Amino acid sequence: MLEVRGGNPLGGTVRVRGAKNLVPKAMVASLLGETPSVLRGVPQIRDVEIVTGLLELHGVRVTQAPDGQNPDGELHLDPSEVAQGSIVDIDAHAGSSRIPILFCGPLLHSLGQAFIPDLGGCHIGDRPINFHLDVLRQFGAEVDKTAGGIMLSTTRRLQGTKVELPYPSVGATEQVLLTAVRAEGITELRGAAIEPEIMDLIALLQKMGAIITVDTDRVVRIEGVDSLHGFIHRALPDRNETASWASAALATGGDIFVEGASQPEMITFLNVFRKIGGEFEVEESGIRFRHPGGRLSSFALETDVHPGFMTDWQQPLVVAMTQAEGLSIIHETVYENRFGFTHALVEMGATIQLYRECLGGTPCRFGRRNYEHSAVISGPTELKGTRIDVPDLRGGFSHLIAALAAQGTSEVHGIELINRGYENFLDKLLGLGAEVSA
Repeated sequence: MLEVRGGNPLGGTVRVRGAKNLVPKAMVASLLGETPSVLRGVPQIRDVEIVTGLLELHGVRVTQAPDGQNPDGELHLDPSEVAQGSIVDIDAHAGSSRIPILFCGPLLHSLGQAFIPDLGGCHIGDRPINFHLDVLRQFGAEVDKTAGGIMLSTTRRLQGTKVELPYPSVGATEQVLLTAVRAEGITELRGAAIEPEIMDLIALLQKMGAIITVDTDRVVRIEGVDSLHGFIHRALPDRNETASWASAALATGGDIFVEGASQPEMITFLNVFRKIGGEFEVEESGIRFRHPGGRLSSFALETDVHPGFMTDWQQPLVVAMTQAEGLSIIHETVYENRFGFTHALVEMGATIQLYRECLGGTPCRFGRRNYEHSAVISGPTELKGTRIDVPDLRGGFSHLIAALAAQGTSEVHGIELINRGYENFLDKLLGLGAEVSA
């Protein structure tokens, strides 16, 4: 539990390192190499700990100096003794992470088999693994369901295939890439996700010896190779953490410099940030975000896959929009249950109405289904401290922002979820002048 005394602007500097949505996948990619890999910019977050443990269970030697002696976040991964891990240990260690599904392709190439425990993750919408399994079957894997999970196996080299995604899923795109690079023949993926983290993963795989072509129409072609070697790679900075701190500056009337933030991946967010009334300055070493004073402006927004406005940016920004003048409308098109976190904001005094209708023009998969996936926010409203239970990673950090913007004291429970994606967030908050105590 975290006790938060709000009502004061946040100010100072925070540092972001490698993206949570890339680093664990890059670590998995090291399984594909025949020589050691070096990954830089690795944050100390729970997802990295989970993948480290899973890799070690499969015989990969993972070494990293203590953070005080390793400011660059450098991680060494040696897969020379890869082996099948204990099913019981894999199941116990994976916990609620959904990363194990991405181990399948690399392990099938190296060992001929892979085990997936029952998967968890944040409860923000339907994230079925059926498509992952169907894709792996297309490559030639046999899939057998067991009491504790799923066992995949193959007695021959996986074969290239043609895959068409009904929706540009990041996870499904990662699955195809990590499997196709060592499959025999050519794999053609249509409807691929092209998020910056995906492109960074492709760059990393190319360093390992992969042959991957990305066309302008979301078509990716992978020419399978017989073997890959290790990589030396610096992960791109975490654009989601950057947006979270930017939103915290806006919601609290603060001024935060995000060291390590990169403009190209943030362009869509920066445009919205400016339209709302926030100010930012792009510097050589990061981006400064600040609330210039006065009222914020309401706006209408729809989330979408890249290069649209990212769904992970929506939740922290909603908190800031409770302080904007007028009616703001947000249409969520990526995850159907992402607005569950707003119930706590309403209890704190926000005026937010959820709707099942699509309040926007972007084609949406949820329009005729029974999901509250549009929100109308009326502001400005004064937020008041209360007890909050963290529902998921981004929603949890958004609740922290709300508690910091609110008058009075809040109790935030379940903060361990926030550790999955935010490195040393408590120390960072204290460094910004927040009044928080565990």
